[in-house]
Amino acid sequence: MTVQELLRDTTKAFDLVQPAEASIPLVVDSPHSWRHYPEGFDPACSEKDLLTSWDAWVDELFECSPALGAPLLSARFPRFFIDPNRARDDIDPTLVDGPLPFPLNPTQKTEKGFGLLRRNALPDVLVYDAPIPAATLLANIETYYDAYHARLGALIAETAQKFGRAVHLDCHSMKSRGNAMNDDPGALRPDIVVSDNFGKTSDPAITKRLADEFTKAGFRTQINDPYKGAELIKLHSDPNAGRHSIQIEINRGLYMDEEAFRKSGNFQTVQKQIEKVLQAFTKDL
Repeated sequence: MTVQELLRDTTKAFDLVQPAEASIPLVVDSPHSWRHYPEGFDPACSEKDLLTSWDAWVDELFECSPALGAPLLSARFPRFFIDPNRARDDIDPTLVDGPLPFPLNPTQKTEKGFGLLRRNALPDVLVYDAPIPAATLLANIETYYDAYHARLGALIAETAQKFGRAVHLDCHSMKSRGNAMNDDPGALRPDIVVSDNFGKTSDPAITKRLADEFTKAGFRTQINDPYKGAELIKLHSDPNAGRHSIQIEINRGLYMDEEAFRKSGNFQTVQKQIEKVLQAFTKDL
């Protein structure tokens, strides 16, 4: 497929690249691969601290998706600003100045410092030095979070309608070793983790098929460990209705220098391996 046959739609909230005609029942999204500060964002910590939450170049690692016949949606706002992989009401009340028009429901993620809004860039590093005005936060949620989820939901619905099923791959990267904010502090991670919340967001056979393809490509792959999947796959899946969502985590040590935030010499190799995995996974899907 040539570049001329791809369609691009760029908004404040997302960048969408898709083939002129979708040919496989696949939707790919990268919610955390944007690193730039949005207008008006004034963090209390350094850019380097914030970049530890950046899923560096994951959109590029999966940029083959449109050429394979599937849309690729990526966020144009960073997770340290608003995290589309958290519930809309998973908000730390100490970070908001004034009432919001809906009740807050902070979860364990917020308690650890990374709910919809990140309180902590790192375990002892705060992102904000003052609460955010409620009106500003609500406008940001509607402009970024709501728009991203609406477009992703529409892509999955369109794919399911056309093919009778849709497989959504929600793509992320992970530190090579967990820190104190993670569920596996100090632990070395595998190369790849694929997650379906223990069969709740995807037919486990589809999840295993994807994991097997990564394993065949030479990656050390685990399922639902240490990640089980979060809001994006929970919100947009319904396996009984043929909508399957799987979260993918890629070990950053495979393709980048984690300290310097630079691509390593292995980046293109990993990129090509991922393309082969998707080609094999989507064959006869």
